[in-house]
Amino acid sequence: MTFRTLLLSAAMIGTSTAACADIGDTETITGTDDVKLTATHLETFDKPWAMAALPDGRSLVTEKEGAIWLLSAEGKKLGEVTGGPEVTERGQGGLGDIYVPADFEQSGEVYISYVERDANDDSLSGAVVQRATLTLTSTGGTLSEMNRVWTQSPKVQGNGHYGHRIGVSPDNYLFISSGERQKFTPAQNMDMNLGKIIRLNRDGSIPDDNPFVENGGVAAQIWTLGHRNPLGLDFDADGQLWVHEMGPKHGDELNKIVRSENYGYPLVSNGDHYSGVEIPDHETMPIFEAPSVYWVPAISPAGFSIYKGDVFADWKGDGFIGGLSSQALIRVDMDAEDGPAEAGRYEWGKRIREVESGVDGAIYVLEDEEGGRLMKLMPAAAE
Repeated sequence: MTFRTLLLSAAMIGTSTAACADIGDTETITGTDDVKLTATHLETFDKPWAMAALPDGRSLVTEKEGAIWLLSAEGKKLGEVTGGPEVTERGQGGLGDIYVPADFEQSGEVYISYVERDANDDSLSGAVVQRATLTLTSTGGTLSEMNRVWTQSPKVQGNGHYGHRIGVSPDNYLFISSGERQKFTPAQNMDMNLGKIIRLNRDGSIPDDNPFVENGGVAAQIWTLGHRNPLGLDFDADGQLWVHEMGPKHGDELNKIVRSENYGYPLVSNGDHYSGVEIPDHETMPIFEAPSVYWVPAISPAGFSIYKGDVFADWKGDGFIGGLSSQALIRVDMDAEDGPAEAGRYEWGKRIREVESGVDGAIYVLEDEEGGRLMKLMPAAAE
């Protein structure tokens, strides 16, 4: 598998003009590939975390502190969705992902992830995924019939590396990313579902053909292992699952997910521990699955969407990754001659938490933290 180091130099940095201070404002962003985009400020949120498109062109946005917003097709807040889980925002934890399956118009189902505290010890926490029925109105909506389908186990101390991104495969299986909770070794421990990619039936039961189903216990949930903090997943047009994850100090990864494979963390990484302790590179231990792309320096990836629209015709099939520390939207050419490779960066000085492809073909980006903006990206008009 091809992997490479991608270094960002000053000469590669894209530019932007006319910052969008107010809703409705636009700015032009020039990427490292010289492509110009028009970014329009549609809405503003407090600590937004995830976005999901609805079939009718409307969308949903979650905020870490617990709010779920219904947006119009124009990206304006219509109202809140009630009935969601009660959460305590702490560190990297709070309300997380929201996922709308392809059969939403028939099933009315959505999936929501969040972090819960242990009932007997508030210092312990872990992620949860619930399935719910979403009933929409013109001014919001209601979640009902909430059913837990997955629990991160065990709950541990600390408030980081939950992962808890959600996806449903074209063949109708539920996939969940689970971080190793900043504890390192659980990623290799088959008695824990930390540091793993999880595969379940949509009701939370275990598929009979999971690779470790004969092991029983939480091991039966596991599709792949050896992950650190996977914060973005999506399926390409062929149904192949791709997941990115934050490396330690550098070494962020984009991985092609292959049934039963071990991706090596914390035994291998192209980054090192924050303590300065070196970790062997992937090439030193080829028994582990190597990343398709890795980044040194780090980009701090968050949110991931493989573009399937028509507005950016030349980008169909490309992967888009939000960058936190890199303050950029990163485009990956998934079909590059020598394997997936970074093909462009588009930056405007903001941490990017989430990226979503809209049903209208536009690319939508949520900025991180308080006052995070929803930005709509379209090709810039020819000069």
